[in-house]
Amino acid sequence: MDQAKKPRGRDLGLPFPGTPGPQNAITDVAGVAVGFATLKSDGPPQVRTGVTAIIPRSTDRDLSPVWAGFHALNGNGEMTGTHWIEEAGYFCGPVLITNTHSVGIVHHAAVRWMTGRYRLQFDAMHLWAMPVIAETYDGVLSDINGQHVTEAMALSALDEAARGPLPEGSVGGGTGMVAYGFKGGTGTASRRLELEGGSGTIAALVQANHGVREWLTVLGVPVGRHIPDAPLFRRETGSIIAIFATDLPLSPLQLRRVAKRASIGIGRGGTPGGNNSGDIFLAFSVANPVPLPQSGPATSQVTLLNDELLDPVFQASVEAVEEAVVNALLAGEDTPTFRPPDRIVPALRPEVLLDLARSYGRLPASGEAEQRQ
Repeated sequence: MDQAKKPRGRDLGLPFPGTPGPQNAITDVAGVAVGFATLKSDGPPQVRTGVTAIIPRSTDRDLSPVWAGFHALNGNGEMTGTHWIEEAGYFCGPVLITNTHSVGIVHHAAVRWMTGRYRLQFDAMHLWAMPVIAETYDGVLSDINGQHVTEAMALSALDEAARGPLPEGSVGGGTGMVAYGFKGGTGTASRRLELEGGSGTIAALVQANHGVREWLTVLGVPVGRHIPDAPLFRRETGSIIAIFATDLPLSPLQLRRVAKRASIGIGRGGTPGGNNSGDIFLAFSVANPVPLPQSGPATSQVTLLNDELLDPVFQASVEAVEEAVVNALLAGEDTPTFRPPDRIVPALRPEVLLDLARSYGRLPASGEAEQRQ
């Protein structure tokens, strides 16, 4: 089956709460574009890796700050640029996700892309590029030590970033990922919100590479306990990156609070955030655009959402991450391991998931569904 056309959670009828945007993807947020570079080779050596690029304000001609907040549930991983996000509450430029041993080359490429795209600003001012690069480990399915990701791949992901529907699963940085003992990878979901004074969207994109089989829970159903396996590892050895985007006018402090809610979203999926896992989350808002401080006025005015209206935002954030992880799993494909050799990391079978959901009352039984039609 074509990976891009595999059914997502909602396509299968799984009753995820909330109202998604048109694409049920991070690209439902105005201006956000996503691109992928994917490398698959049976080798030798076997390579399953890539780069995912997220451009927050893809239509802007000039480089400008994006308000942001950061949180690490468990810090066994890397996300560059977070010191400045913690200090100043914003970042400039793209966000990219790749594998653990390719952070350096992807950062190098992102700097080249920024200095080229915004050359007039970099030439006119003493600017520095500090893009956000995050990673998870793909050494089970790929020759990670071979460092096969190139500058050209990262530049391609950035240059080809687009709006609209997104592929999921084994694509971009998610190509070589394993989640809950199944083929993991890239997943996304969004939520539309009607709040006092207006509406907005919050969405998440995850690179899911976390969890052990027995933990996996979908909509409260202990899926992993019903699908035994011969585990590759007896304990948590992976990570997950979650990126939130929103057009709601949130402050850096509010965005940090949103980023924290990814912890609850992945917790609904069953993970406790293991010792060896890098569970690292970033939230940004495209609202309240302002120029670079180096060229901006002495003062700026921004609009902020009242904290008393944040509960629906938090709820939507949790829901989006929960659904994005399931979408990543459903888009998976059976993949041979690189290390240890001669094993297969299976895809999560939709029919098995649906049978379990029915047995726990999350979906009507097949006969009941036919009678209602």
